[in-house]
Amino acid sequence: MVLSYNGLVVLMFISTLMQLFMAILIWRMKNKQQIHYAFLGTIVAIFFWSIIRLIQIFVEGNIPLVIFLEKLHYVGVCLLPVALLLTGIIYAKTHITFSWKYWLLFVVPIISIIIVFTNDYHHLFIVKYSFISTEFEYGPYYLFHELYSYSAILIGMFYLLYFTIKNSGFFSRQSFLVFMGITFPLVINVLSTRKIVTMPVFFECIAFSVAILCFAIAIFKFQFLNILPIALQRIVDLISDSYIVVNEAGEIIDYNKPFVDTFQGIMRIKRKDNIINLLSNVELHTNKKKIIRLIREALEKKHNTSFEEYIVGKDFEKHFIIEIIPILSNHSQLGTIILFKDISEHKKNIEIIKRNQEILMEQERMASLGQMIGGIAHNLNTPIMSLAGGIEALKDLAHEYKDSIEDKNVNSEDHHEIASEMLEWLEKMKPYCSYMTDIIGAVKGQAVQMNYSKFDKFTIEELVKRIDVLMKHELKKYHCTLKTDFALDMTTEIKGELNSLVQVFDNMILNAIHAYEGESGEIYFKITKTENNVEFTLSDNGKGMPEEVQKRLFKEMLTTKGKHGTGLGLYMSYSTIKGRFLGTMRFKSVEGIGTTFYITIPYINSEMQQEELE
Repeated sequence: MVLSYNGLVVLMFISTLMQLFMAILIWRMKNKQQIHYAFLGTIVAIFFWSIIRLIQIFVEGNIPLVIFLEKLHYVGVCLLPVALLLTGIIYAKTHITFSWKYWLLFVVPIISIIIVFTNDYHHLFIVKYSFISTEFEYGPYYLFHELYSYSAILIGMFYLLYFTIKNSGFFSRQSFLVFMGITFPLVINVLSTRKIVTMPVFFECIAFSVAILCFAIAIFKFQFLNILPIALQRIVDLISDSYIVVNEAGEIIDYNKPFVDTFQGIMRIKRKDNIINLLSNVELHTNKKKIIRLIREALEKKHNTSFEEYIVGKDFEKHFIIEIIPILSNHSQLGTIILFKDISEHKKNIEIIKRNQEILMEQERMASLGQMIGGIAHNLNTPIMSLAGGIEALKDLAHEYKDSIEDKNVNSEDHHEIASEMLEWLEKMKPYCSYMTDIIGAVKGQAVQMNYSKFDKFTIEELVKRIDVLMKHELKKYHCTLKTDFALDMTTEIKGELNSLVQVFDNMILNAIHAYEGESGEIYFKITKTENNVEFTLSDNGKGMPEEVQKRLFKEMLTTKGKHGTGLGLYMSYSTIKGRFLGTMRFKSVEGIGTTFYITIPYINSEMQQEELE
């Protein structure tokens, strides 16, 4: 028997030494991770199985010892499937926490080991021992043990093979080695345990040694146990942006899960597909020629490019920022990333914000108009009454003149006197007409929708006149005085929409009036000019603002007026100054002392006017 197994002994001896060598190498590795310990457990299980089989060869004449060793080697046989399963799971997940569900995997192997060692009493595991596979007779429990073991092995091997292919590609040498290492022992074990082929049972552990050899080459030559790429793949799959990686020929070599999810039902992507052909054949309504042209240019010229694209398909409508980025290393192109950043929600949000801002501005404008209407009606009463009085006076003079035409006692001096009085009344009525025209113009300007144009411009004089007309009643109503100090040329021009700026100052003057809480007070309005800007200063000696209000004043809509305030005014005023006039707005307030606002806006100088003309 010993002579007939010489070749087998050599194979067993070599494979056992190789397993020991691999176990030592893995054990001596620095910075070991979970995957290394799991793989080490797999090697130790195979080594234990192999060393027992090797001893059996040398003591085959001692039947009781051989039978005991046969039972003992099943410790390695039963634990090996679980070790392989855990190796595959850890390889796929990078790291696992040993919860109860993983410890449950050891329940069946432990039961199997107990049944093996008590087999003489029930023969549930083995009925007849033999070194030849076809002569073995298995007990009824063995089928359950076999089913569990092969299930664990297959699942573990699937994880190893699937994520190796995902990590390094289907046709890589690493994938080939893992495939061979998985297939060979699995086939040998099926042929042996199912008694399909007659062979010594020692071939089973030799077959697993072949798997260890394949894995060893994959580990040390192709970094098989380096799970970093898999971890990175898991990370990029969590990134919301979709991407494709193509080589110089435009063939797809990688992509992430978000890309598949984003274009699900629109395009079916596979590795080795040509990106140009894929985009050409897919049914999408977009500027395909532009996308294909830019991809070709990026591949040929090796430069970055970025553009926005609106893509529509069946049940598909999205906005993307598409970035094409060559991957270069030492002036050599490794590939090109085509990144699809989905900005559809961002676009929708921008539109919503824009619409809401327009609504808020319109609401604030209408609120301001509501406040103005009362003052305007009051202001118009005086000129209307004066004009009515003038008309009555003119009417009387007209009747007097008519009656004097036939009167011979009325001389030319009397006619001149009547004409003088009529002219005097007309001169008195003229300012009232002018005042009413100003008021109507101001109201009309504030009531018209604010269609801003960058070419609109107005003078400081027009601004001040409009503010004076619109705020005169409010100031008079609350017994407040507007003290002005304009230290600049009033013909200085500002670019922008007059009504927008008038609304800002009207709102600020109203706030200053309300800061006096119904008491009389003075509001100071100062305008100066620096090298490039017009500076407006508006201050009061009212109640001031609490610190908690000051911290949030321009950041959100809030009010200190309780139910009488909307909180829109200053928030929208700040947005208007920043957005429409490219200016700045700041303030200083001390509670109980007063508040000062500082607004700085660029004015139109000769250079800016020349640019507009050009």
